[in-house]
Amino acid sequence: MNNNDTPTQKKKLFIKTYGCQMNSYDTRRMQDILRPLGYEPTETYEDADMAILNTCHIREKATDKVFSDLGRIRPHKEAKEKNGEKMVVAVAGCVAQAEGDVILSRARYVDLVFGPQTYHQLPEMIAQITGAYGKERIINTDFPAEEKFDKLPQENGVNGPSAFLSVQEGCDKFCTFCVVPYTRGSEYSRSAVSILDEAKRLVAAGARDITLLGQNVNAFHGEGSDGKTWGLGRLIRELNDIDGLARIRYTTSHPCDMQDDLITAHRDCEKLMPYLHLPVQSGSDNILKAMNRKHTAQSYLDMLARFRDVRPDIALSSDFIIGFPGETDQDFEDTMNLVEKVGYSLAYSFKYSPRPGTPAANMQNLVREDVKDKRLHALQALLSEQAVAFNQSFVGKTVKVLFDGRQTKQGHLHGRTEHNQAIHAEAPDRLFGQIVDVAVTSAGNTALHGKIVISDDELAA
Repeated sequence: MNNNDTPTQKKKLFIKTYGCQMNSYDTRRMQDILRPLGYEPTETYEDADMAILNTCHIREKATDKVFSDLGRIRPHKEAKEKNGEKMVVAVAGCVAQAEGDVILSRARYVDLVFGPQTYHQLPEMIAQITGAYGKERIINTDFPAEEKFDKLPQENGVNGPSAFLSVQEGCDKFCTFCVVPYTRGSEYSRSAVSILDEAKRLVAAGARDITLLGQNVNAFHGEGSDGKTWGLGRLIRELNDIDGLARIRYTTSHPCDMQDDLITAHRDCEKLMPYLHLPVQSGSDNILKAMNRKHTAQSYLDMLARFRDVRPDIALSSDFIIGFPGETDQDFEDTMNLVEKVGYSLAYSFKYSPRPGTPAANMQNLVREDVKDKRLHALQALLSEQAVAFNQSFVGKTVKVLFDGRQTKQGHLHGRTEHNQAIHAEAPDRLFGQIVDVAVTSAGNTALHGKIVISDDELAA
């Protein structure tokens, strides 16, 4: 037997994923990359041969959470070393990109720090710290986005009927509160051919619902099969023709990059779901200007009106930052007024907290924490009221549900409606991965409950 015939020794790989859906996609691709090296996923870090924290820098105290998790991993690494074994500890993602030097200096037991654009280089980096290269520690925070997508291996299946597909990375908007341009780099779009090929492989592996991902996904401008530049609308029209694919979604979008073709795709493409996540962040033009959002509250409302013209039943969701530096009572009232006008099905809202290295971190005229708390509570109460009203409007109706999750309660499945609502229903396991009619019986602000519309004979089959 030659060396090429030697079986790869099996090793355990633990990855904790923080934050956004893009990180979930990245985690799956890292698993694909490391599988040929013998690494198989495990749910716990205690006996892992490699532990990766795939981090997100968006939320408050992100770095503190990373060091807290590293502290829990450290004793297990030290115990393995006492037994003559090795445990590679790595920090990946946006915290690694932004604060790699800090991580290496504070946590001497971390072996590897790498940014979100470099994980395709993992095999080489692991060889450098475990093999003949003899490097003790590595930090790799370059921005080779083009190279990354060119060198990623094919996907190794999917975990269920719903899948993520990255089409675009980075952002050129430079909102004053946001770290993404500094951690993910400038906007880069994959070629349409590579995206369509990946989508077909995902469908062949069992995916029926694909969510297109990007930090600024509607800025997609990839090269098409005809040699021309395609926007997201054209890409979705091509995806709409893939046999076996039932549902298409995309996130997250920016109001300034919404093209006509994407809006009309919501009218023309039956597989494009009636749901749009379009962050506004504030309803005040003064705050939007301070945030460098490059749109106004009215232009945002006008954009939503265009979507509702072509798809009247579209569900709308958004993001809000409360207590941005300089936010007055009137600015906050402007935000509440915008929310009242829109009527959201879902929204994410947070108090402003500074991110090191962003322009907003140096702004004056800060809002007191107690004022932030009061405003956030009022906004979330209104958003919750709207979410409940939206969900309750479906009670008594029949909706099409893709069951994509199993619940802890036996005989129950979790699914998603076309409007991206979570729904729970009593259903046999054979319906997992199927699109089924469900009669909605009750609703809250986060989920629906229903009963499948199917005959007793079919249930017994």
